[in-house]
Amino acid sequence: MTYNGILQLNGCLFWKRDCHAFSLLRPTIPSRHPNNEDVVMGKGVCLLLPMITLENVTKIYRADGHTTNAVENVSFTVNEGELAVLIGPSGSGKTTTMRMMNRLEEATSGVISVNGRNIRSMNVVELRRNIGYVIQQGGLFPHFTVAENVSIVPRLLGWNKKRQRQRAEELLALVDLDPSVFADRFPRQLSGGQQQRVGVARALAADAPIILMDEPFGAVDPITRNQLQRWLRQIQRDVRKTIVFVTHDINEAFLLGDRIILMKDGQIQQNGTPADLLRHPASDFVKEFIGDEFALQALEHTYIAELATTEVPAMPDDGLVISGDLSIPEASREITQSESTGHEGFWVSNGNGEPDGYVTYEEFASVISEGIASDVENENRDEINPELIGKENAKPDAISPR
Repeated sequence: MTYNGILQLNGCLFWKRDCHAFSLLRPTIPSRHPNNEDVVMGKGVCLLLPMITLENVTKIYRADGHTTNAVENVSFTVNEGELAVLIGPSGSGKTTTMRMMNRLEEATSGVISVNGRNIRSMNVVELRRNIGYVIQQGGLFPHFTVAENVSIVPRLLGWNKKRQRQRAEELLALVDLDPSVFADRFPRQLSGGQQQRVGVARALAADAPIILMDEPFGAVDPITRNQLQRWLRQIQRDVRKTIVFVTHDINEAFLLGDRIILMKDGQIQQNGTPADLLRHPASDFVKEFIGDEFALQALEHTYIAELATTEVPAMPDDGLVISGDLSIPEASREITQSESTGHEGFWVSNGNGEPDGYVTYEEFASVISEGIASDVENENRDEINPELIGKENAKPDAISPR
């Protein structure tokens, strides 16, 4: 029996295609799993299928007698259908790590596997034809039409012209570009956002299971960038590819990523879900990189079921029931819109709609207050210029000139 991508056999649950199917059962089964660990639900076990695996991968550049460790001993797994974001400051090794996945860069040591196969054992042309690749500004060929750009890989694979054209038109429609309007245009006749959509369509053309995206929205204006980010989320829901996305924008990472891999100086600083990074940052660097909205963002990734106690009092007829898969802000809106506030708390329902948890309003308010207080503290700290502390009472000649 299947249920939204989950296959049930002999009482066990096996993950099939759509990793976001788990969001329907959250939080009993999380929708995101950072380390490909088995997730137990009662007697069932969810098994995630690894698509890309890096094991102790290192990249060393040598020039003029000097060596530079661009990537050092990096290990992680990207599961099928997952969107993993590689993020970090300039020089962190994020782009080099991604480029090693399709052998645009060769790893100095370590093993990279795609769908269980060591990529060193694969023909490099075959490997790249089965991995879509999207870069800034789409990387379109200026002398090819939009349809011809989309059809490049199918043409290399020997598809006939009719099939190439049909596939190009299908994908242009998928990325919200009317084929009758855009198919025969040239890249110079498109806006930056339209060029990026064509670049994504080209990456999807041969139905590759993996797509690598190297800061694809970095060269467009903020409004277009925001539109493209939301559009990519919708596309990912439709096509369920395994995507590795490189960015330096933490907001983009949280908006898009099922998993975030934060790097610095060629090493992974933290690998986990957005909620993991927000609520359990591994270091001060992680906190600093995320930024000052850390506490309030964390509330968006905390679910009511995580606050609920299993000591559930008897529920009266007018008791308020809140779904356990709502975030704290979502639950707050539910509470304020409810007329049932005459009790000391509310009941929390599981995936079957049955109340099996309880949260007092005092506990709920305390969690929100802590988030707001932490955010205000960060704002106040930023408003204080440490260079001016104590200088209001200093002698004029004690203040260094700028």
